[in-house]
Amino acid sequence: MKRKMGFGKTVSRRFDRSDLKSGWRFTAALMSLMVLAAFAQVMHAATNVKDNSALKPPPGWRIAIVEFDDLQCPACAQANPLLMSAHAQYKIPWVRHFLLIPMHNWSRNAAINTVWFNSQKEGLGSEYENQVFANQSSIFNPLMLRQFTDKFAQEHGIQMPFDMDPQGKIANEVEADNQLSRRTGISQTPTIFIVTEDNGGRHYEEVTDHSRLFQMIDAALASLKRQGLTEKIGKK
Repeated sequence: MKRKMGFGKTVSRRFDRSDLKSGWRFTAALMSLMVLAAFAQVMHAATNVKDNSALKPPPGWRIAIVEFDDLQCPACAQANPLLMSAHAQYKIPWVRHFLLIPMHNWSRNAAINTVWFNSQKEGLGSEYENQVFANQSSIFNPLMLRQFTDKFAQEHGIQMPFDMDPQGKIANEVEADNQLSRRTGISQTPTIFIVTEDNGGRHYEEVTDHSRLFQMIDAALASLKRQGLTEKIGKK
């Protein structure tokens, strides 16, 4: 299953607008440095891929981002804005797979919700995932997840059923995706790959350093273009 974010001494002086502008510039610059530093620290050992069948672009595409995540994973929430930015900038597919962490008490429910929202409207499941990641720190248990989900549905004009998966079909679909992730060899979240298909076949490269995500996409696109493969490879 595929699913298609002041220091120093105090001095006495009059306030003027230049102080405010300078302060905002300093704050913005400091925040940018902090974000870059945080992403630079998001590194992990390379995955020992056992089954690469999931590491390919969707039909008709030459390149994609493939991510394995858990909606309750703090590192996934940290990486999500970066992936959203890359997806928006390069206009390439972003394929998400579930890798459920057993100790997490609501991520499986959130995964089921994601698939259900996708069945109601194309792309709504991905939006739900992004919102869960953005609000993850305020979701502590399954009840709070349900409250968050009800609010999300209401904001999108959707009536939530009492039981969205009475026969367990969505749960089975989520578990099948979870097992696919484990057969691939994924053992930590998030795990991110840049996957391509060119004249030589299919290729994948893991993004073990998240600060290199854009650089790796640029390199993959350049390789495709050198081979004259200019359709369905995205654009800036």
